[in-house]
Amino acid sequence: MQRLTLGDFELTAVSDGIYPLDGGALFGVVPKVIWSKKVTFDENNFVPTGLNSVVVRTGRETILIETGIGNKLPEKMAKIYGQPAELLPNLNAAGISPEAIDIVINSHLHFDHCGWNTLRQGDKFVPTFPNARYFAQQGEWEHAHSGERDTVSYLAENYDPLVASGQMKLLQGDQEIVPGIAVRVFPGHTREMQAVVIRSGGKTACYISDLIPTTAHLDLNYVMGFDLYPLQTIESRKRYYAQSVPERWLTMFTHDKDTPWAYVESNDKGKMVARGL
Repeated sequence: MQRLTLGDFELTAVSDGIYPLDGGALFGVVPKVIWSKKVTFDENNFVPTGLNSVVVRTGRETILIETGIGNKLPEKMAKIYGQPAELLPNLNAAGISPEAIDIVINSHLHFDHCGWNTLRQGDKFVPTFPNARYFAQQGEWEHAHSGERDTVSYLAENYDPLVASGQMKLLQGDQEIVPGIAVRVFPGHTREMQAVVIRSGGKTACYISDLIPTTAHLDLNYVMGFDLYPLQTIESRKRYYAQSVPERWLTMFTHDKDTPWAYVESNDKGKMVARGL
């Protein structure tokens, strides 16, 4: 758990644990001889991968960005990915109860980003954060039901009960959620993946989600095999860097097990690098 202040806001990085992802899928067309120098991996090429959420306390609201894998994966998926289920204990360690969360923002609806949205209660699913309003993109929810090639990454119990009850609001494009907290769509990983932009006191942070999942993915061409639209990923990264680098945004990484956030800069060779706080 790490904590910092951004203007008048307090940001706390909390983790749902670490899970394994295939290195080839994590780095797409990047050869193993290159990506193996950037991350650790086991004999099966699985890379230990973080599940980072961020809590933003604005003084008015308590906002949770992303909810990890959760605790209700189907047995087959749990065997592949494990189920660390550490988010709620880590929130508790930070002094944050589920009831204290006012807003939950999902960057997209893949199982490893919205798993704690709901809990299994008997034969139904109920909100983990009962007092929260949830936000995701309308197009992302529609895509989750479209049966495209990443359909295995979507579990309807993580979001459909919330949509049906009206507790999850489906957005259409870029939008301010509350003062200082906005979402911005960056297509690539999915068509409607949204980043969360946080502004306070003249400073900016951005939870960029799977557009730049770890500090090992800063290069424009280090695109995951999971990305549905890899060329759009590259263009979205260009658009992000064009604003975030000169304005010195704090970038938050969804899947970096060691670095939940850093400043991204261009070095003297023109390469993007992560600088600590």
